Amino acid sequence: MILVVLGLTQLMVALDATVINIALPRAQAALHFSAGDRQWAVTAYALAFGSLLLLGGRLGDLWGRRTALVVGLVGFALASAVGGFASNFTELVAARAVQGVFSAILAPAALAALTTTFTDRHERARAFTIYGALAGSGAAIGLILGGALTQWASWRWCLLINVVFSAVALVGVVALIESRPRSKPAGLDVTGAVLASAGLFAIVFGLAHAVTATWASVVTVGSLVAGVVLLGVFLKWQQRSDHPLLALPLVFSRTRGGSMVALFITMMGFFGVSLLLAYYLQSELGYSPLRTGIAFLPMVIALGFSAILASARILAVSGPRPLVPAGMLLAGLSMVLLTRLPVRANYFGTVLPGLILLGLGLGLIFAPATASATAGVAPSRAGVASAIVNSSQQIGGSVGTALLNTIAVTVSGRALAHASGASAGVRAAAATLHGYSIAFWWAAGIFLAGSLFTAIVLESGAPELSVDGAGA
Repeated sequence: MILVVLGLTQLMVALDATVINIALPRAQAALHFSAGDRQWAVTAYALAFGSLLLLGGRLGDLWGRRTALVVGLVGFALASAVGGFASNFTELVAARAVQGVFSAILAPAALAALTTTFTDRHERARAFTIYGALAGSGAAIGLILGGALTQWASWRWCLLINVVFSAVALVGVVALIESRPRSKPAGLDVTGAVLASAGLFAIVFGLAHAVTATWASVVTVGSLVAGVVLLGVFLKWQQRSDHPLLALPLVFSRTRGGSMVALFITMMGFFGVSLLLAYYLQSELGYSPLRTGIAFLPMVIALGFSAILASARILAVSGPRPLVPAGMLLAGLSMVLLTRLPVRANYFGTVLPGLILLGLGLGLIFAPATASATAGVAPSRAGVASAIVNSSQQIGGSVGTALLNTIAVTVSGRALAHASGASAGVRAAAATLHGYSIAFWWAAGIFLAGSLFTAIVLESGAPELSVDGAGA
């Protein structure tokens, strides 16, 4: 029952990263914002979520899992309600950002509760297979749910539905989760929290700003440089802090660090691709929101199939090394297939094979990487470790959305400016597809680089990692 409650919580957090994607064309028409600005409805959530996760995970360790889950669920529901009734683009983006703030408390608390509940190796493998499948498919399920809600009700219900999810999860948390705060809570590293949050924010903001400006813009370059500097200062500070926000051994273990990088790369590719595919199916092929959501269903099925049959059987014995690199390779090949998207509808010949291959690949990555990234963590640090895992995914998603959307928009604009002949509509469609194709090639390169990296870094065998020393 605890797994059901925590799984529902994770599903809500994961699907909310993409549930708005399919609703964006109608939300854009209703609230009158530009194609360059559309990413902020996605990025604002992931930006706040990812930049505050280390702080949220630490608060969960200090407050106890139950308190953190209750605060996160209530705040998330209220922010969703505000976003659902937004009357302009600014209100929508602000509400999405506040959703991200409470997700930063909610997500690490849920994963930490799972980590401390399932300690047996085989039980843990099964629990994380289910949890990983929900985490991975949640983004895809969000696309399907977003399509259904947009078509049958309104794009606003893509946000309002969270009130229902939160209420159900809240009942389960109050009934089943025991709060176990530390007997002697350590202090909170406020300086570290400010440095980490500011650094992560600056990096993602800089990438997102490049869409509406240029890569050479002073704001873009300044934000990226400031982000790198702030994160460097943060790492130095963690070596001196009496109560470090981040126990560095959590990151520097080969398998744990490699698993976190794997999750970062995976979400970097997937988030950006899902946004572009949602726009392609609706804007270029004329699919309805519901049909667009259903178009992603084969990916969800493939993801669940590979996660349950492969990860559950192999992970406890072999560890993540044979699974994660293979999953990255399959995801990269799926991106290569998607570079050939045509102007005329040909879902079964081009889109479907790519989605199935992507789902099979993601299923081999999420459960092994998530389980390995949190294995052997002391209960007192479970929240922070879980926050790093979630932060890897959310920042990866933010970077991927900003980067791939920037590439697609920039390349499309240049192609359209140099196009000649044919009608304006044909030129625009061809330019847009060229931008998508280049973005998918970038995604393919990202996944293939991830496959090589994880094959080298990850270790074979079930991970038995310990971080009881060195500030853990």
